[in-house]
Amino acid sequence: MHVLNVDYQTSNAPELFSNSLKNTGFAVLSNHPISTVLIDRVYQQWKNFFNSENKFNYRPLQKTAQDGYFPFRTENAKNATFSDLKEFFHFYPHGQQPEETRKLSQTLYNELTQMAATLLQWIENYLPHDVSQQLSMPLREMSTNSENTLLRILHYPPLLHDTEEGAVRAAAHEDINLITLLPAATAPGLEVLDIHHHWHAVPCDPGNIVVNVGDMLQRCTKNYYRSTTHRVVNPNDSIENKSRYSMPLFLHPRPDVLLGENCTAQQYLHERLKEIGIF
Repeated sequence: MHVLNVDYQTSNAPELFSNSLKNTGFAVLSNHPISTVLIDRVYQQWKNFFNSENKFNYRPLQKTAQDGYFPFRTENAKNATFSDLKEFFHFYPHGQQPEETRKLSQTLYNELTQMAATLLQWIENYLPHDVSQQLSMPLREMSTNSENTLLRILHYPPLLHDTEEGAVRAAAHEDINLITLLPAATAPGLEVLDIHHHWHAVPCDPGNIVVNVGDMLQRCTKNYYRSTTHRVVNPNDSIENKSRYSMPLFLHPRPDVLLGENCTAQQYLHERLKEIGIF
Protein backbone atom coordinates (compact mmCIF):
# COMPACT_ATOMS: atom_id res chain seq x y z
CA MET A 1 0.00 0.00 0.00
CA HIS A 2 1.40 3.37 -1.00
CA VAL A 3 -0.07 6.31 0.90
CA LEU A 4 1.17 9.39 -0.95
CA ASN A 5 2.92 12.28 0.77
CA VAL A 6 1.59 15.31 -1.09
CA ASP A 7 3.03 18.81 -1.03
CA TYR A 8 -0.05 20.94 -0.40
CA GLN A 9 1.38 23.92 -2.32
CA THR A 10 2.10 22.21 -5.65
CA SER A 11 -0.15 22.64 -8.67
CA ASN A 12 -0.93 18.92 -8.93
CA ALA A 13 -1.64 18.51 -5.20
CA PRO A 14 -5.45 18.20 -5.65
CA GLU A 15 -5.07 15.37 -8.17
CA LEU A 16 -2.38 13.49 -6.21
CA PHE A 17 -4.31 13.88 -2.97
CA SER A 18 -7.57 12.63 -4.48
CA ASN A 19 -5.83 9.67 -6.15
CA SER A 20 -4.22 8.62 -2.87
CA LEU A 21 -7.58 8.76 -1.10
CA LYS A 22 -9.19 6.77 -3.91
CA ASN A 23 -6.48 4.08 -3.89
CA THR A 24 -5.75 3.78 -0.16
CA GLY A 25 -8.32 5.82 1.79
CA PHE A 26 -5.43 7.87 3.18
CA ALA A 27 -3.09 10.70 2.15
CA VAL A 28 -0.35 12.64 3.95
CA LEU A 29 -0.05 16.39 3.41
CA SER A 30 3.16 18.36 3.88
CA ASN A 31 3.87 22.08 3.40
CA HIS A 32 0.30 22.87 4.43
CA PRO A 33 -0.95 26.18 5.92
CA ILE A 34 -1.39 25.03 9.55
CA SER A 35 1.39 26.34 11.80
CA THR A 36 3.48 23.65 13.50
CA VAL A 37 4.06 26.08 16.37
CA LEU A 38 0.30 26.29 16.91
CA ILE A 39 -0.03 22.50 16.82
CA ASP A 40 2.79 22.06 19.35
CA ARG A 41 1.31 24.65 21.70
CA VAL A 42 -2.13 23.03 21.57
CA TYR A 43 -0.60 19.63 22.32
CA GLN A 44 1.22 21.06 25.35
CA GLN A 45 -1.92 22.63 26.77
CA TRP A 46 -3.86 19.39 26.48
CA LYS A 47 -1.01 17.35 27.97
CA ASN A 48 -1.27 19.57 31.03
CA PHE A 49 -5.04 19.10 31.07
CA PHE A 50 -4.91 15.29 30.96
CA ASN A 51 -2.29 15.29 33.73
CA SER A 52 -4.60 17.24 36.06
CA GLU A 53 -7.56 16.18 38.17
CA ASN A 54 -9.48 19.09 36.64
CA LYS A 55 -10.40 16.88 33.67
CA PHE A 56 -13.03 15.07 35.74
CA ASN A 57 -14.99 18.33 36.02
CA TYR A 58 -15.72 18.21 32.28
CA ARG A 59 -17.75 15.02 31.96
CA PRO A 60 -20.64 15.39 29.47
CA LEU A 61 -23.54 17.07 31.24
CA GLN A 62 -26.07 14.54 30.00
CA LYS A 63 -25.90 10.97 28.71
CA THR A 64 -26.42 11.88 25.06
CA ALA A 65 -24.11 14.93 25.11
CA GLN A 66 -20.87 14.62 23.17
CA ASP A 67 -18.86 17.60 24.45
CA GLY A 68 -16.38 17.17 27.25
CA TYR A 69 -14.10 14.59 28.84
CA PHE A 70 -14.45 10.83 28.37
CA PRO A 71 -12.42 8.77 30.90
CA PHE A 72 -9.95 5.98 30.21
CA ARG A 73 -11.52 2.94 28.52
CA THR A 74 -14.84 4.62 27.75
CA GLU A 75 -14.97 3.62 24.08
CA ASN A 76 -15.18 0.30 22.29
CA ALA A 77 -14.45 -0.08 18.61
CA LYS A 78 -17.34 -1.80 16.81
CA ASN A 79 -17.31 -5.55 17.60
CA ALA A 80 -14.12 -5.22 19.71
CA THR A 81 -13.73 -7.49 22.75
CA PHE A 82 -11.98 -4.90 24.93
CA SER A 83 -12.42 -1.17 25.33
CA ASP A 84 -9.66 1.04 23.90
CA LEU A 85 -6.71 2.07 26.08
CA LYS A 86 -7.33 5.82 25.83
CA GLU A 87 -9.03 8.83 27.32
CA PHE A 88 -10.20 11.78 25.26
CA PHE A 89 -11.91 15.15 25.10
CA HIS A 90 -14.46 16.30 22.54
CA PHE A 91 -13.92 19.96 21.69
CA TYR A 92 -16.79 21.82 20.01
CA PRO A 93 -16.91 25.63 19.72
CA HIS A 94 -20.40 25.54 21.26
CA GLY A 95 -19.55 23.01 23.99
CA GLN A 96 -17.89 23.07 27.39
CA GLN A 97 -14.16 23.79 27.23
CA PRO A 98 -11.31 24.19 29.73
CA GLU A 99 -10.48 27.87 29.87
CA GLU A 100 -6.75 27.18 29.65
CA THR A 101 -7.13 25.39 26.27
CA ARG A 102 -9.98 27.41 24.75
CA LYS A 103 -8.27 30.09 22.66
CA LEU A 104 -5.59 28.05 20.88
CA SER A 105 -7.85 25.03 20.40
CA GLN A 106 -10.48 27.26 18.82
CA THR A 107 -7.86 28.69 16.46
CA LEU A 108 -6.69 25.21 15.45
CA TYR A 109 -10.29 24.04 15.04
CA ASN A 110 -11.05 26.96 12.73
CA GLU A 111 -7.93 26.51 10.61
CA LEU A 112 -8.38 22.74 10.24
CA THR A 113 -12.06 23.18 9.35
CA GLN A 114 -11.17 25.74 6.68
CA MET A 115 -8.49 23.45 5.25
CA ALA A 116 -10.93 20.51 5.30
CA ALA A 117 -13.41 22.50 3.21
CA THR A 118 -10.71 23.02 0.59
CA LEU A 119 -9.90 19.31 0.61
CA LEU A 120 -13.58 18.44 0.12
CA GLN A 121 -13.55 20.64 -2.96
CA TRP A 122 -10.46 18.83 -4.25
CA ILE A 123 -12.21 15.51 -3.67
CA GLU A 124 -15.36 16.62 -5.49
CA ASN A 125 -13.40 18.00 -8.42
CA TYR A 126 -12.07 14.50 -9.13
CA LEU A 127 -15.35 12.63 -8.73
CA PRO A 128 -16.69 10.99 -11.88
CA HIS A 129 -19.65 12.91 -13.25
CA ASP A 130 -22.15 10.10 -12.57
CA VAL A 131 -21.07 9.97 -8.90
CA SER A 132 -21.16 13.73 -8.32
CA GLN A 133 -24.62 13.88 -9.89
CA GLN A 134 -25.94 11.56 -7.20
CA LEU A 135 -24.81 13.76 -4.29
CA SER A 136 -27.65 15.40 -2.39
CA MET A 137 -25.62 18.65 -2.54
CA PRO A 138 -22.01 19.67 -3.30
CA LEU A 139 -19.58 18.04 -0.86
CA ARG A 140 -18.14 21.33 0.36
CA GLU A 141 -21.60 22.65 1.21
CA MET A 142 -22.41 19.60 3.35
CA SER A 143 -20.10 20.71 6.15
CA THR A 144 -20.76 24.47 6.00
CA ASN A 145 -21.66 25.71 9.52
CA SER A 146 -21.90 22.15 10.82
CA GLU A 147 -22.04 22.03 14.63
CA ASN A 148 -21.15 18.32 14.58
CA THR A 149 -17.57 18.82 13.39
CA LEU A 150 -15.30 18.15 16.35
CA LEU A 151 -11.69 18.26 17.44
CA ARG A 152 -11.00 15.11 19.43
CA ILE A 153 -7.97 15.25 21.70
CA LEU A 154 -6.74 11.76 22.62
CA HIS A 155 -4.35 10.59 25.30
CA TYR A 156 -3.02 7.04 25.19
CA PRO A 157 -1.21 6.47 28.54
CA PRO A 158 1.84 4.21 28.85
CA LEU A 159 0.90 0.55 28.71
CA LEU A 160 0.57 -1.11 32.13
CA HIS A 161 2.01 -4.56 32.84
CA ASP A 162 -1.37 -5.96 33.92
CA THR A 163 -3.24 -4.89 30.76
CA GLU A 164 -5.33 -7.74 29.35
CA GLU A 165 -3.85 -9.56 26.38
CA GLY A 166 -5.70 -8.32 23.32
CA ALA A 167 -6.49 -4.84 24.65
CA VAL A 168 -5.07 -2.14 22.38
CA ARG A 169 -4.80 1.63 22.23
CA ALA A 170 -7.36 1.83 19.42
CA ALA A 171 -8.83 -1.32 17.92
CA ALA A 172 -9.37 -1.63 14.18
CA HIS A 173 -12.13 0.72 13.03
CA GLU A 174 -13.33 3.12 10.37
CA ASP A 175 -14.14 6.77 11.03
CA ILE A 176 -17.78 7.86 10.99
CA ASN A 177 -17.49 11.31 9.39
CA LEU A 178 -16.73 12.73 5.91
CA ILE A 179 -12.95 13.18 6.23
CA THR A 180 -10.53 13.24 9.13
CA LEU A 181 -7.56 15.61 9.41
CA LEU A 182 -4.90 14.42 11.84
CA PRO A 183 -1.93 16.64 12.67
CA ALA A 184 1.07 14.40 13.32
CA ALA A 185 0.70 12.57 16.62
CA THR A 186 3.37 12.80 19.29
CA ALA A 187 4.44 9.17 18.76
CA PRO A 188 4.02 6.46 16.09
CA GLY A 189 1.42 3.73 16.22
CA LEU A 190 -1.15 4.51 13.51
CA GLU A 191 -1.54 1.68 10.99
CA VAL A 192 -3.80 1.20 7.97
CA LEU A 193 -5.12 -2.08 6.51
CA ASP A 194 -4.71 -2.82 2.81
CA ILE A 195 -7.00 -4.90 0.60
CA HIS A 196 -4.80 -7.96 1.20
CA HIS A 197 -5.33 -7.66 4.99
CA HIS A 198 -1.78 -6.49 5.68
CA TRP A 199 -1.13 -3.64 8.11
CA HIS A 200 1.09 -0.67 7.20
CA ALA A 201 2.46 2.07 9.45
CA VAL A 202 1.36 5.60 8.58
CA PRO A 203 4.19 8.15 8.97
CA CYS A 204 3.78 10.71 11.76
CA ASP A 205 6.59 13.07 10.79
CA PRO A 206 6.26 16.42 12.61
CA GLY A 207 4.58 19.01 10.45
CA ASN A 208 2.54 16.56 8.38
CA ILE A 209 -1.22 16.13 8.41
CA VAL A 210 -2.74 12.71 7.74
CA VAL A 211 -6.12 12.72 5.98
CA ASN A 212 -8.46 9.76 5.66
CA VAL A 213 -11.89 8.94 4.26
CA GLY A 214 -14.77 8.41 6.67
CA ASP A 215 -17.89 6.27 6.32
CA MET A 216 -20.14 9.24 5.50
CA LEU A 217 -18.04 10.11 2.46
CA GLN A 218 -18.12 6.47 1.41
CA ARG A 219 -21.92 6.42 1.68
CA CYS A 220 -22.63 9.66 -0.17
CA THR A 221 -20.20 8.79 -3.02
CA LYS A 222 -21.69 5.30 -3.37
CA ASN A 223 -18.39 3.62 -2.40
CA TYR A 224 -16.27 5.54 -4.90
CA TYR A 225 -14.17 6.70 -1.96
CA ARG A 226 -13.81 3.98 0.65
CA SER A 227 -13.35 4.32 4.38
CA THR A 228 -10.19 2.37 5.21
CA THR A 229 -9.76 0.34 8.38
CA HIS A 230 -7.06 1.64 10.72
CA ARG A 231 -5.85 1.20 14.30
CA VAL A 232 -3.37 2.45 16.88
CA VAL A 233 -1.06 -0.31 18.07
CA ASN A 234 0.47 -0.71 21.52
CA PRO A 235 4.08 0.15 22.36
CA ASN A 236 6.49 -2.52 21.13
CA ASP A 237 10.15 -2.95 20.25
CA SER A 238 9.95 0.01 17.86
CA ILE A 239 7.47 2.20 19.79
CA GLU A 240 8.50 3.56 23.18
CA ASN A 241 6.15 2.84 26.08
CA LYS A 242 5.17 6.44 26.82
CA SER A 243 2.12 8.64 26.49
CA ARG A 244 0.89 9.23 22.94
CA TYR A 245 -1.27 12.24 22.08
CA SER A 246 -3.20 12.90 18.90
CA MET A 247 -5.94 15.35 17.90
CA PRO A 248 -7.94 14.48 14.80
CA LEU A 249 -10.52 16.86 13.41
CA PHE A 250 -13.59 14.89 12.38
CA LEU A 251 -15.35 16.87 9.65
CA HIS A 252 -19.10 16.20 9.80
CA PRO A 253 -21.97 17.27 7.60
CA ARG A 254 -24.87 19.24 9.03
CA PRO A 255 -27.43 16.95 10.71
CA ASP A 256 -30.07 17.30 7.98
CA VAL A 257 -27.75 16.43 5.05
CA LEU A 258 -28.87 13.34 3.15
CA LEU A 259 -26.09 10.77 2.81
CA GLY A 260 -28.29 8.51 0.71
CA GLU A 261 -31.90 7.57 0.35
CA ASN A 262 -33.75 7.94 3.66
CA CYS A 263 -30.57 8.41 5.73
CA THR A 264 -29.57 11.75 7.20
CA ALA A 265 -26.17 12.49 8.70
CA GLN A 266 -27.75 12.78 12.16
CA GLN A 267 -29.46 9.39 11.92
CA TYR A 268 -26.26 7.71 10.82
CA LEU A 269 -24.16 9.45 13.49
CA HIS A 270 -26.46 8.36 16.32
CA GLU A 271 -26.49 4.80 15.02
CA ARG A 272 -22.70 4.62 14.99
CA LEU A 273 -22.20 6.34 18.36
CA LYS A 274 -24.46 3.76 19.98
CA GLU A 275 -22.36 0.97 18.45
CA ILE A 276 -19.18 2.28 20.11
CA GLY A 277 -20.84 2.95 23.46
CA ILE A 278 -20.68 6.74 23.78
CA PHE A 279 -24.31 7.68 23.07
